[in-house]
Amino acid sequence: MSTVSIGEVHKVGDSAGWTTIGNVDYKQWGATKNFQICDVIVFEYNPQFHNVIQVTHTEYKTCNASFPITTHTTGNDSITINTYGHHFFICGVPGHCQAGQKVDINVLRTPSVAPPPSASSSPVPTVPAPSPNDAAPFKKLGWLSLVLQLLFVVVLNAEYNL
Repeated sequence: MSTVSIGEVHKVGDSAGWTTIGNVDYKQWGATKNFQICDVIVFEYNPQFHNVIQVTHTEYKTCNASFPITTHTTGNDSITINTYGHHFFICGVPGHCQAGQKVDINVLRTPSVAPPPSASSSPVPTVPAPSPNDAAPFKKLGWLSLVLQLLFVVVLNAEYNL
């Protein structure tokens, strides 16, 4: 039995799609997303006027489509992200990348972490450790008792973000 992990689907440029019309800020669009492994990046565009070229960082910075990693031309291209790091895409039509039709899909190794709670937040309740006498009924259960206690600690930590 195998399971397939499908990530989130991100349409580049949202409702505008992949275009030079409408002043879409693809740099801002990419910066506001939290890309993960298995996410699907969808480029929707008119293939008569655009394409999608995956390039290196150097080609991305200089808008050079001469050395593509991959080229997509269907007008409805879905690209599954399988590796961490930056994935650079440009439109290879002359002048389009220079006009801003380029996007950096950055997949971070660790998801963004929520900021620590402020001093004004409610205190985390403390739970006293069980005394040896409290564990007496569980002695016969041995390892099961240990697993249940560990599970209790994990749940408490997760619940209170300890």
